[in-house]
Amino acid sequence: MMNEQDQSMKSKKLPWPKQPVRSGAVGLLRTACALRLLLLLLLTLPAVVQAQFNYTINDGTIAITSYTGPGGVVVIPATINGLPVTSIGEYAFRNVTSLTSVTIPNSVTNIGDSAFYLCTSLTNVAIPSSVTSIGDWTFAFCTSLASATIGSGVTYIGNYAFNYSTSLTAIAVDADNSTYGSVDGVLFNKSRTTLLLCPQGKTGNYTIPDSVTSVGFAAFYSCASLTSVTIPNSVTSIGQNVFYSCTSLTSVTIPIGVTSIGVYAFSGCTSLTAITVDVGNATYGNVDGVLFNKSRTTLFLCPGGKTGNYTIPDSVTSIRSSAFDGCASLVSVTIPNSVTSIEAGAFSGCASLTRLIIPNSVTSIGYGAFYGCTSLGTVTIGSGVTYIGDYAFNDCISLTTITMDAGNSNYGSVDGVLFNKSQTTLFRFPQGKTGNYTIPDSVTRIGYAAFYGCTGLASVTIPGSVTSIGWSGFYLCTSLARITICSSVTSIESYAFYYCTNLNGVYFQGNAPSVGSSSFVDATATVYYLPGTTGWGPTFGGRPTALWKPLVQVSDASVGVRSNLFGFNINWAGGRVVVVEACTDLAQPLWSPVGTNTLTDGLSYFSDPQRTNHPARFYRLRSP
Repeated sequence: MMNEQDQSMKSKKLPWPKQPVRSGAVGLLRTACALRLLLLLLLTLPAVVQAQFNYTINDGTIAITSYTGPGGVVVIPATINGLPVTSIGEYAFRNVTSLTSVTIPNSVTNIGDSAFYLCTSLTNVAIPSSVTSIGDWTFAFCTSLASATIGSGVTYIGNYAFNYSTSLTAIAVDADNSTYGSVDGVLFNKSRTTLLLCPQGKTGNYTIPDSVTSVGFAAFYSCASLTSVTIPNSVTSIGQNVFYSCTSLTSVTIPIGVTSIGVYAFSGCTSLTAITVDVGNATYGNVDGVLFNKSRTTLFLCPGGKTGNYTIPDSVTSIRSSAFDGCASLVSVTIPNSVTSIEAGAFSGCASLTRLIIPNSVTSIGYGAFYGCTSLGTVTIGSGVTYIGDYAFNDCISLTTITMDAGNSNYGSVDGVLFNKSQTTLFRFPQGKTGNYTIPDSVTRIGYAAFYGCTGLASVTIPGSVTSIGWSGFYLCTSLARITICSSVTSIESYAFYYCTNLNGVYFQGNAPSVGSSSFVDATATVYYLPGTTGWGPTFGGRPTALWKPLVQVSDASVGVRSNLFGFNINWAGGRVVVVEACTDLAQPLWSPVGTNTLTDGLSYFSDPQRTNHPARFYRLRSP
């Protein structure tokens, strides 16, 4: 109930802050100014929003190429300068980590590859019905993305469009979409015969609907919190990378109807200890939890959770691609004499494998076959091998010795280094080798990634027989500080010294060779060339050049008096001749030759027999 004071206050009009009362034309003028200011704000606001986007114009439409604004809540305009915005281009919002929300207008028809890649604060997204295409990796690594809604018009969703979006628990598809559908947040084709994508945030157990006949490419890729997946008998095909890196998956049963399992289907499933195949399956079988073809001639997959030692049955002739990929706890694998082929990536990532014997029966070792076997110390390769793929032993950081059977007609080894039989091509220097290395004089080519990742290699001597340094030849040799390249080298291929972060000097003994792209990326090297050689400019391969001059080794123990004679070491290119001149007075120098030295292996010692005849003596170097 109001008291009298309240009633009195209610009946009174509270005064405006003290100011003169205005009326008539003056009041109208003030109102007009306010409206004008509001109009200016309304006209300015779209210009400010539009200024946050870079774009291109194609056939009267706008494609956004990049975003330059502060992030947060972003509304993409439907038009810019009167033209419709129809496309969000590749990488347009890539790595905009401050983006929390985005509104995509109905004018947009296409969202390009990686458009929102690494937008780690984006929590949800709604794709309007106007959009027909979502590119590869579009929302990949959007780690805060919890839900996604896909409109009725989408007819294409690219590979890995939502991969590594680890918080994503549901994908919803408009019921009117004629290409895609969703059930319980999982993406299917419209008829639900193909399971396309299970969101990575799904947890626990999941049963695939019995309408499904095919589990598509990377459908459960990195669903790290799924502990089990039940595959119905209706499924006939399990695609490539389907369960890749499902690290909580402990067991799986392949039903009777499956006739196709793609490569890497269960790679990286580090908790998977057994694969069981329905006994009625006509294509596949299992022994001790390992997946084979029905006749057991091809080993398809050893579960990533296998530990200890494993002996491959002697019925096996082929070890399939990625068969042991991710078996990080296997200490040894015995390969029988029945095996003829080890396919690409077969033992990739077997981080506990310490030694390996490849029998004489094996003829082919595929690309990256033992890539990343970080504990592998020695490899023995039999006489039958005719092909070893690129990167077969890369990232084997403990590997010190590759031994080739002397009876092999295609390959050979010297001091644990892999060559072709005639030793004209150096194929692979083991990454675990350290110190200094002199390449044999027989070598004419340093092969593809031959010294890749040899982080303990301090220096390399390249002989005059070498004519080319292959692609990525010394890639990631982080301890390599100096290298001398002989005059016979005519080509250096791309990435040859890529990431040689301590390489500070590259010394060329001949004319400038051809050089590939990115040969010296992240190297701080100066490129030195000799007087009289040709083809050199101010830079070579992106690095500065300088004239290579003879130097006195003032920092070593050679400088000083020996047997009453003063001397020092001279450093320059091997085989070069250096004249040493001396004078007694730098104020009035009269230089005269006191010695001529030929540098063997780049070094020569000079001593002055006349040192005792002069109270002071100064020296300088020149070429003849």
